[in-house]
Amino acid sequence: MSDTYITRVAQFLPNEGVLNEDMETYLGYINGKASKSKSIVLRNNGIKRRFYALDREGNPTHTNAEMAAAAVKGLFEPESKEIGEVDLLCCATSSPDQLMPSHAVMVHGYLPELDAIEVVSPSGVCCAGMHALKYAYMAVKVGDKKKAVACASERLSPVLKADQFEDEVQQLIRLEQNPIIAFDKDFLRWMLSDGAGAFLVENKPNPDGISLKIEWIEGCSYANTEEACMYMGAEKGSNGTLKSYKDIPSDELIEKSILSIKQDVKLLGEKIVKLGFTKLKEILIEKGVDMKDVAYFLPHLSSYFFENKIDDFFTENGIPIPKEKWFTNLASVGNVGAASIYMMLEAIFNSGALKKGEKILLAVPESSRFSYMFCLLTVC
Repeated sequence: MSDTYITRVAQFLPNEGVLNEDMETYLGYINGKASKSKSIVLRNNGIKRRFYALDREGNPTHTNAEMAAAAVKGLFEPESKEIGEVDLLCCATSSPDQLMPSHAVMVHGYLPELDAIEVVSPSGVCCAGMHALKYAYMAVKVGDKKKAVACASERLSPVLKADQFEDEVQQLIRLEQNPIIAFDKDFLRWMLSDGAGAFLVENKPNPDGISLKIEWIEGCSYANTEEACMYMGAEKGSNGTLKSYKDIPSDELIEKSILSIKQDVKLLGEKIVKLGFTKLKEILIEKGVDMKDVAYFLPHLSSYFFENKIDDFFTENGIPIPKEKWFTNLASVGNVGAASIYMMLEAIFNSGALKKGEKILLAVPESSRFSYMFCLLTVC
């Protein structure tokens, strides 16, 4: 089997960055009032800027598939014919523009430079981007493909807009209940961002610059023991089960904001670090990896709130990573879900700082039902 390399990394961010004080200009005010939880959430998550595929009036400027295609094109020189050599396209997202056709074929539709090639759409949430990379990695490694593209993108801003919650607020007013959107819904309005990232995966290193050899990619899910923590298009019952939007009356879909994204914040805090990073320790022992040999640690963080919790776990479990080895760009680009790890890697890959022989450890926790992906890369 062939060694496999990430030879180029690109990203696409829509429009200008949106600062904290301008967020409700884009997303709107629910019931005409500023959010009471916004300042609390932002203080904890540490995000200073994010990007929306919206203009200041809340009108869409890009589709998810368009952003993904723009990131893919960014891997190649303008007017280059090389993009036509791509023989596999893997595109992941948790926020496709439609339920059908699949997200990846829609991205393919924006890339007429490509041939009639294999196209794959891994589903999921934050881990989906890593599943796209693993499919590309395995296809190249076994010799089935030579030049694969893995891509991840998100466009969640439309479901964060105030008009998505207005009918629910008006229903609460009619019932004379407190017309404040529950924290499990309001919480994520101040966390999420839009954008796309892409990797070129090949069976030989880039002759004109650095490459990242993929040593291994490992993942796991705890859905066999844990209930859903983040969900969309469903209603969560008191026993932890999810009721599909397909089984909810159409009027309740709007009144209860069923199609908005929600987070069980209590469950998130209790589970997200302990489950996944216990697994990471097991993987490192199995693979014979010493944290001292890791030059860069790239954790996908939904919030800087979890940074110290992960650091404490590492220290308590005998696998400390000095903070100077950590890298995240959460503060400047926001939480872009499946695309976040692509954007972090893009920032250091194209920084000029990497040296041959350095090892990079990627860690992607996904709170939806507690899934995790980990990857070790070597600069060459």
